[in-house]
Amino acid sequence: MKIGIVTPGGFDRSGQQRVIPVFLGLTERLARRHEVHVYTLEQYPQPCDYPLCGAMVHNIGGEASRGLLRAARRVRRTLRALVTEHRRGRFDALHGLWANESGLSAVLAGRLLGVPTVVSVVGGELVALPEIGYGGQLARKNRVIVAWSLRLAGAVTAASDHMLRPLRQRRADARLVPLGVDTYRFTPPDSSPPGPPWRLLHVASLNRVKDQPTLLRAFQKIHAAEPETRLDILGEDTLNGEIQRMARDLSLEKAVTFYGFQPSDAVAGALRRSHLLLHSSLSEAGPWVMLEAAACGVPTVGTAVGHIRDLAPEAAVAVPIGDHESLAGAALALLREDPVRQALGQRALAWSHAHNLDRTAAEFEALYAVSLRPAQG
Repeated sequence: MKIGIVTPGGFDRSGQQRVIPVFLGLTERLARRHEVHVYTLEQYPQPCDYPLCGAMVHNIGGEASRGLLRAARRVRRTLRALVTEHRRGRFDALHGLWANESGLSAVLAGRLLGVPTVVSVVGGELVALPEIGYGGQLARKNRVIVAWSLRLAGAVTAASDHMLRPLRQRRADARLVPLGVDTYRFTPPDSSPPGPPWRLLHVASLNRVKDQPTLLRAFQKIHAAEPETRLDILGEDTLNGEIQRMARDLSLEKAVTFYGFQPSDAVAGALRRSHLLLHSSLSEAGPWVMLEAAACGVPTVGTAVGHIRDLAPEAAVAVPIGDHESLAGAALALLREDPVRQALGQRALAWSHAHNLDRTAAEFEALYAVSLRPAQG
């Protein structure tokens, strides 16, 4: 098959910086058996092409969209690029990652070219959190784009059951396809790390939706009850040091270490050294790091979003969003009950292997191979 994947970004030339590992892994697996072309709308400002993960990446570039007209211009440029490549050799399937401009580009091209289309909702497309300015349902432009992406797609998928429920209010035939992780890269340690001292890990960009203030307030309580705890935070800082300052204000500077962005291999190593993954998001499609932790046999304690809500209580612990006391209490309970923590990690490990990246690729291949036809408007 010849497959076109359309995405906002996540496919930097380096394969390390500004990438989304699960999509790199998915592309690499699809490219083993198929011809794959990836279209990135805004990876780089200027248009360019380059090979990555066995696929050819075509960066559309141009001005960032700040309104419906500019979004329309970028979609039009993407359509032109897809049509040009289709003339060289027919696409068998087009896949939009996110039901935003990338999803709309894929489904419009599919309609124009008579090619089956899939759109995957993998972010905040259906979310509106006005208190932090987050979500695809806040602005009219985005609401229009999301609505038409989902309406015109031949098939629609969600990464978690938590996300699938609101999606099915718009598309009753939406399917669950978990975005698994690379269980060859993310593996358990030879033996569980001893403790105390206890090592807790948080992997996420420092931003409003990840709600690190709740994380730090929870860790303050954990550290007060168990002084031999340490928290490692991995992720790009988009808040100009605000979270680091909060850690100092809470007198946690000696117990919390900020490492900034780290590549996947470093994340895997940090997970293998950790006893728990802590997650505090207000909203999540995944989080994929929870599945990476699961593949390393590390249990997650986090807010009831995405996979955390799906897998709780059998393979994760979910607490109410924004509730730092519950987050701290659940983490302390697991640290103090080694057999319970180990069993939780083993059940998470089993789930990650049953829903790994190879299975994700196979499920999408099956979707592509079916004679899908664009939904009727």
